Amino acid sequence: MGETKVIRIEDVSKFVGQTVKIGVWLRQKRGSGKIAFLQLRDGTGFMQGVVSVGDVDEATFKLAEHLKQESSFYVTGEIHQDSRSEFGFEMAVSDIEIVGESEDYPITPKEHGTDFLFDERHLYLRHQKPFATMKIRDEIIRAIYDFFHKDGFLKLDSPIITDSAPEGTTELFPVKYFDKDAYLSQTGQLYAEAGAMAFGKVYDFGPTFRAEKSSTRRHLTEFWMIDAEMAWMHQEDSLKVQERFIAYLIERVVDNCQVELKMLGRDVEKLRAYTKLPYPRISYDDAVKLLQDNDFKIEWGVDFGSPEETFLAKRFNSPFFVVNFPKAIKAFYMKRHPSRDDVVISADMLAPEGYGEIIGGSERDTDYDYLKQRIISQHLDLSEYSWYLDLRKYGTVPHSGFGLGLERLIRFIAGEDHIRETIPFPRTLNRLHP
Repeated sequence: MGETKVIRIEDVSKFVGQTVKIGVWLRQKRGSGKIAFLQLRDGTGFMQGVVSVGDVDEATFKLAEHLKQESSFYVTGEIHQDSRSEFGFEMAVSDIEIVGESEDYPITPKEHGTDFLFDERHLYLRHQKPFATMKIRDEIIRAIYDFFHKDGFLKLDSPIITDSAPEGTTELFPVKYFDKDAYLSQTGQLYAEAGAMAFGKVYDFGPTFRAEKSSTRRHLTEFWMIDAEMAWMHQEDSLKVQERFIAYLIERVVDNCQVELKMLGRDVEKLRAYTKLPYPRISYDDAVKLLQDNDFKIEWGVDFGSPEETFLAKRFNSPFFVVNFPKAIKAFYMKRHPSRDDVVISADMLAPEGYGEIIGGSERDTDYDYLKQRIISQHLDLSEYSWYLDLRKYGTVPHSGFGLGLERLIRFIAGEDHIRETIPFPRTLNRLHP
């Protein structure tokens, strides 16, 4: 008789009626008397192993009864279909081979607070909710690369340490770069603009940093950002790219993460409806008036907070754009409106259900003298932007772009309450924030 085949839980459907071996950890167990039900995981999925007195020797059954949470072992048995379980399969266990003991595992099968779970994030990753969220995160990342590749974009990597502050210095982490002042990158957008002038359509994807002392549900000091820049493109065409992009990412998750969405209790049909294009658009002017008409104490020229975004989201059943924001609250590089000096050609995409902004973008201004004056007026060091101004000196073209925060997008698609649930590991320094 040949050696028992070692497989993974995600592949058990191919081995129904066969005896196999799987390396697993114990999530939980229950049972008494002559049967023990073992809840197993192996990193690819979750399933149940059933240990019956009549199927194993006395030592194996006693071992099963005394297994501790998160013990690791090889489990051998025959795979059966099981229509009663969400997974659809279970194992009739015939042998257990202990690999690693576990004592006093801190995340017990009871309710735990958010702060406790994030302090134990290195262990919490093993549980179903973060498992599902990280699988969705992985699918979204692969879909991001696929979308841009199919759409003719080139990937470039912007530097993580920079000498300039594209959106102001107040939210940047300063670092010492040998004998020079520098910053952890706030965005790769300006570098992506240089790439667009060379390759037409480019994107970057990497970590960015904001020194905001915030512990709100939608802020992080470190997060992953996608910046896309497109030469020969005005804002309206950019909005079409953005909505196709988001619809594609949602569709990929719906198609390939059904089990994970079910674990999180996410309504798949609701998500599927968010792939219908085009997405609605509302001007900043109209949004402010709508808020004022509904008793919000907001003045024109102020950015929206969570209450305002949530109210606006209830007016739409899909992601939507708020377009043409006041110039005073947007970055210096955004293009002036052709008929108004107080607004810029810009757009934020807001997610439905109150999940807030997921994309920010604009058409980029191409006027050398105007941008020079904007840099000076915002008290930025002109010498640090000489290379950026060069892009307007040597063959400038209309171009537009956008930035998308990965964690915010995952929070929306996965239906998470807190944005920190979408990152793999704890940002321990966040605990220093007030």
